[in-house]
Amino acid sequence: MVMRRYLLSRLFLAVPTVFGVVTLVFLLIHLVPGDPVDVMLGETARAADKVRLRHQLGLDRPLPIQYARYLRRLARADLGRSLHSGRPVRRMIVARYPATLELAAGALFFAVLLAAPLGIAAAARPNSLLDALCRGGALVGAALPNFWLGPLLILMFAIAVEWAPVSGRDGLAHLVLPALTLGMGMAAVLIRMLRATLLERLGDDYIRTARAKGASEPRVVLTHALRNAVLPVVTVLGLQAGGLLAGAIITETVFAWPGIGRLTLLAIQTRDYPLVQGCMLVIALTYVLINLCTDLLYGAIDPRLRTRQ
Repeated sequence: MVMRRYLLSRLFLAVPTVFGVVTLVFLLIHLVPGDPVDVMLGETARAADKVRLRHQLGLDRPLPIQYARYLRRLARADLGRSLHSGRPVRRMIVARYPATLELAAGALFFAVLLAAPLGIAAAARPNSLLDALCRGGALVGAALPNFWLGPLLILMFAIAVEWAPVSGRDGLAHLVLPALTLGMGMAAVLIRMLRATLLERLGDDYIRTARAKGASEPRVVLTHALRNAVLPVVTVLGLQAGGLLAGAIITETVFAWPGIGRLTLLAIQTRDYPLVQGCMLVIALTYVLINLCTDLLYGAIDPRLRTRQ
């Protein structure tokens, strides 16, 4: 019963967030400078042709009317049709979305796989050489932008030694470099966060009691301290996991990964309103869903949070 009430409260709070995302996506794409009609017909097209096309697309109507039509279509899960290809936006996104999820999952797996042992090792031996190396490596990893790291990895591992493919999506080998590029910054943040929270917990009274009772140091760190230190890390993990979708736009472009990020960039370049709206809406709603799952994970990790609802 308590868990059900906690779940309903999280879902209730997500409703206004989703509505705000829908409204913001619509307004941003319509208020930024530029006209898709000019892109479709060219700036040298006749004024009469532009007026006719703008009327056919419904772009000559007042913004509130366009917004109302947009909400009605969303209620039917209709994202409209691409202004350029004429294909349904929903089908275009469904075709690309699995590739982005695959890339994000690979980046998340790499980040956790790298951050967990290094963060724990750095906290277990503070101010040691290993701790200094972990902190220095995390600082470098957080400072490297994707648009620089991606081409560097291509030069090192795809061209110089030919260990991995340069671009495309065709099996696990093509996933390694894009996932490494996308997950490096996330791994750096998680290493520093896990180290800081573990060091704080290792100074608590119950840790000293566990040591006084004769518990081994690995048991103290992994069983007693880690469970209580993981909640702040889950917060950062949820935020960073949602941010992977935004970072995927650059990474997918660098590696020619056929995901929703690359599709979004193409839609922005061509001023394809329905396609941009659909892509941004899916990315934003995925971010909201990830944060909702993070909230539910809080309740599973710390039962005290459920009793406060």
